[in-house]
Amino acid sequence: MALILHSYRYSVYVRIVRLVLAEKGLAYESVEVNPFSADLPPGYLALHPFGRVPALVHDGFALYETGAIIRYLDRLFPAPALQPVDPKRLARMDQIMGVVDAYAYWPLVRQVFVHDVVRPHMGTAGDTAELEKGLSAAAKVLDALEDLAAADPWLTGPDISLADFHLGAMVAYFAQSPRGAELLAARPRLSAWWQRFRARPSVAATAPGLPITQA
Repeated sequence: MALILHSYRYSVYVRIVRLVLAEKGLAYESVEVNPFSADLPPGYLALHPFGRVPALVHDGFALYETGAIIRYLDRLFPAPALQPVDPKRLARMDQIMGVVDAYAYWPLVRQVFVHDVVRPHMGTAGDTAELEKGLSAAAKVLDALEDLAAADPWLTGPDISLADFHLGAMVAYFAQSPRGAELLAARPRLSAWWQRFRARPSVAATAPGLPITQA
């Protein structure tokens, strides 16, 4: 069963899918698509009408949106299972993923990571006002996630779930900021969770390399 992932190596949301694929030991073909380019590959908009990434094609079945893709992969390839069976833990997984999408991505990645890591790396100054806004919003998000995180090794319980990969891909960028790392370290559950998560082989296997602005 052929899996083709249309992706952009620096995309947080692509990395979430790649983490799940790596955890499941699934082979796939990767097709690089730069969603920031003025010239998308011919026919790509037929696959993803919004011109974003990732998009997955599996034996002719096309799917876009990260949450849909990783749930599909977990249902289709059930071992190892990455979604809790318990309804409350499953609801918590969905809630954490929703919080991450709605409230975490922008401050953690687009504000803190870009302005405190990427721009200095590229030799340009970050926007101090945007960075401060990001740090303030990130603190609120991390407080909420600290409260939601289970008193277990992983966010929803004793077993790793899709929620861990969803947040982990963003924290991997956020924690490169010294100020972001400091905020994370002040939350005991999230800090301990991050140390466990970052040690997983799938994290090293999916590292995108040097950061750039299009995160």
